[in-house]
This record gives sequence, structure tokens and C-alpha cells, in this order.
Amino acid sequence: MSNTQKPASLWLGFERDEVAYLAPMATFLLIMSVGNSWKELYPWAYIARAAAAGFLLLAFRRYYTRISWSYWWLGIIGGILGIVQWIGMDTLLQRAVPSLFALDHAAAFNPFDYFASPAAAWSWTAIRIVGAALVVPFMEELFWRDYLWRRLDAPNDFKLSTVGEKNLMVVLAVSAAFALVHVQIPTAFVWGLMVAALLIYTRSLGACIIMHGVTNLLLAGYVLWTKEWAWW
Repeated sequence: MSNTQKPASLWLGFERDEVAYLAPMATFLLIMSVGNSWKELYPWAYIARAAAAGFLLLAFRRYYTRISWSYWWLGIIGGILGIVQWIGMDTLLQRAVPSLFALDHAAAFNPFDYFASPAAAWSWTAIRIVGAALVVPFMEELFWRDYLWRRLDAPNDFKLSTVGEKNLMVVLAVSAAFALVHVQIPTAFVWGLMVAALLIYTRSLGACIIMHGVTNLLLAGYVLWTKEWAWW
């Protein structure tokens, strides 16, 4: 091998393991920005981002840390507590400081207003629920609580750090970064601290994925029950 030839394990300067974590999240955020910028594309952008992220997760699956599913039941409990925290805290913030935290209900996407056919609206809603409760939990927990957590804990080689390594500064940094990609930033920050506590206690990424999925699934149920689409 010549001195200028890159090792086969590198791709655009990143190790394949890193690309496996970065690609689904980057693709998801890119397509999400398209949907947020051009509202007429929003429903189709959501389908595209969920499908693209899901495809990439499957394509790169052999590069991820082996997921432990121990303490799965704590993940369920955490997910239930998570939706109580998310709805409760955000409702309090909206009432206390509406100028900063009030949700834009007028601009919220309602599939039953957008689609002429109820069948089309329910089909889109089903895709949205699957994306939020299955694709997003795997994608986000692998990125935030597996890759970024360990990358910050061991900057030279994230694989030298174990899943759930105790590091307060990392917990705060990851929770803050997680919050910044959500509309409800303070609420998402506290939720991020909750799932971080679960990870440190259990060392189980699977429990965190379950917690994330349960919270998102219950949020979907709350939206469908109350018709308050701005929560989505």
C-alpha cells in the first residue's frame, strides 16, 4: 500500500463504523429540513426521511454495537414516565411563558385536512407512527446515546468507551445536543437526562430504545386522542 492510499476501513475520512452512525441521522435531518422549509412537501418528506433512515439502519446494521435488551421492562416504565414528563412539562412551560413555548397550532400539519381521502390520511398516520415509534428510537439512540456519548467520552477512538460510561459532562452535552434538534428544547433536555440515567443504570441500549419508542408511541396516541397536531 502506498503512503497516500487510504485504508479500506475509511470512507471520506471517517471509519465505516462512524459512517454507520452518522449517515442515518444526517439523512434524516437533511430531508426533515426540506419538509420544514417547503410545507407542501412536508408529508412526503416525512415518508422519505423515515424510509431512508430505516434503509440505512438496516444497511449498516453489522457495524453497530451489539444491543443489549436487558432491563427492557425499565424501558417500558421509563417510556410511560417520559410521556408524562414531556406533556406535563411542556404544558407548564406553554402556560407560564407562552411567548416562548406556545405551540403553533395554526401551522401544525393535520393529515385529515391535507388528504382528501380518509384512507390516505390514516395510511400516512400509520407511517408516521411506525417512523416515530420504531425507526426514530433506533436511529436516535444509536447516534446520541451510543455513538456521540462514546465519542465525547473517548475522542481518539469512541470504541474504547463502553456503552453508558459515567461522565457528567458527556451526559449534559449529549442531552443538550439532543434537545437542540427538537422544538421543545427544555422539555427534550430533561427527557434526555432521563434516558441518560436509564442508560447509566442499566448499560442497556435496548432499554433506551424501548423507552424512546414507548414515549413516541404514547405521544402519537395523545395526538390522535386530543387532535392537537402541533405536538407532532
